[in-house]
Amino acid sequence: MTTPDGRRSTPASARAGGALARVPAPLLFVVSGLTLYVGAAVAVGLFDTLGAPAVGWWRILLSAVVLLAWRRPWRRRWTGRELAWAAAFGIALSAMNVVFYVGIDHLPLGVAVALEFCGPVAVAAITGRGWAERGAILVAAGGVVLLAGVTLESGLPRQDVVIGLAAIGAAAVCWAGYIVLGKRVAGAGSGIDSLAVGMAAGALVFAPVFARTAGDVVTDPRVLVFLLVVAICSSVVPYVLDQVVLRRVGTAAFSVLTALLPATAVVVGAVVLRQIPTWPEIAGLALVSGAIAMTARARV
Repeated sequence: MTTPDGRRSTPASARAGGALARVPAPLLFVVSGLTLYVGAAVAVGLFDTLGAPAVGWWRILLSAVVLLAWRRPWRRRWTGRELAWAAAFGIALSAMNVVFYVGIDHLPLGVAVALEFCGPVAVAAITGRGWAERGAILVAAGGVVLLAGVTLESGLPRQDVVIGLAAIGAAAVCWAGYIVLGKRVAGAGSGIDSLAVGMAAGALVFAPVFARTAGDVVTDPRVLVFLLVVAICSSVVPYVLDQVVLRRVGTAAFSVLTALLPATAVVVGAVVLRQIPTWPEIAGLALVSGAIAMTARARV
């Protein structure tokens, strides 16, 4: 492709993902999921110090700093439309992170991830065609009802359950927006650069709410190091891999691949957080993952 000034260039996500082009998309998703939820497990340990929403914002802020330093997107000539789409993408991503962390502060990690999958299921059902995509909504609904019912009867405080379910519902909506907007910026050939710009925009939008926690972070190097680990594991690595995969598959197929993620969330939750799932929870996870797999209409 050519840049706006007429020079030949290689798409940013293609340059970053050239070495990954021969790696099967499902394997990339396994790596993405493991790093994503290991980062989430580390983040849980910071909730008592900063609060779950603030940890989500710091994750975005530090990820933006890392990506901006790596990509230096200001060297690229941007149009107003490209910047607007990148900003919308980043704001959806930032909102998803903030409310997801609120969710996992009140619900087990595996359950929260499975419930959040309503977003990808909806994207796959809307963008796909045929009975399988429509039927997937019913299957996913069964899984969600089962998981929500188990959670309500789990002995957790009712207020925690209500807050957790509401936060994860909001995260599901944001995840759907992330997939749709992410495919658009990835298809434009500026995926990782747009990711850097978008994360910076998202961090700025939420800064008035969370910047007050800066004093707690800069005065405690240990907290800052852990936040950086969260940012790299849960944002930089998985979202860069997402941009690589999104250039190779459609939105429906991308949503199908996310069926691999609940299993990784359960494994990480069990090993790191000692959140052992019950059999009804496993059944609900299987239903949600099966619903996503049902929507497969494209090769991955």
